[in-house]
Amino acid sequence: MNFLKNHPFAVETYFENSIVLSYAIAKEELQGLIPECLELDTFDDKWAFVAVAMVNTKSLRTKGLPKFLGNDFFLIGFRVFVRYTDKRGKRLRGLYILKSETNKRKMAFFGNIFTHYNYTTTDISYKKEKNLLTIQSEKSALDVAVNSANDDIKLPANSPFKDWKEARRFAGPLPFTFTYNAEKKEVLIIEGVRQNWKPEPLEIQKAEVGFIKEKSFKNIHLANAFVVSNIPYYWKKGKVEKWK
Repeated sequence: MNFLKNHPFAVETYFENSIVLSYAIAKEELQGLIPECLELDTFDDKWAFVAVAMVNTKSLRTKGLPKFLGNDFFLIGFRVFVRYTDKRGKRLRGLYILKSETNKRKMAFFGNIFTHYNYTTTDISYKKEKNLLTIQSEKSALDVAVNSANDDIKLPANSPFKDWKEARRFAGPLPFTFTYNAEKKEVLIIEGVRQNWKPEPLEIQKAEVGFIKEKSFKNIHLANAFVVSNIPYYWKKGKVEKWK
């Protein structure tokens, strides 16, 4: 039944908010976390990146079904920015999943049947008060607070980027997500389709992320934070191709 995990049908939803923190990490520390078919998407040939995406979804459902049959979930994903060269020789920018979390068992159950994202459930508190967004989880040791009201938002201290234009290249999610079956040498490519995608910089007031701390990276800096809001989004049916 493993074929069911290969995104056998398209899925659509609506992003009420998608908040993404990107961490710059020395590329040598991330190389061992990605499969052989992928390469790190780097900056200045020094930094690789892990994105922490916190997404409030509405009416998530099989594409084509009416909205009332969908479900609302909060999703947290930890992903590495990568590149993949497909069999046509085209280089694709995308993400490789390290870990996925959700606030509902239903999402974890079906997500683990139809994807390779390895969902676990956790407690998630999401609050929006004017321009302040807070996401907290006791179980996941997560405590994030961001503000979008400031018109002169500065990049985080020690960010490798010189400005927000440069930083926007590493504002997830990217168009593609990749999974690898090492035994069969097969790459699963999932393409996301989005509209009105305009990431806005965020002022980070607090960023405590248990998953990042657990990894004990030695050379790591918070690089940027962006938000997109009110975005129709869908994922195409997965596409599998042989690697080499």
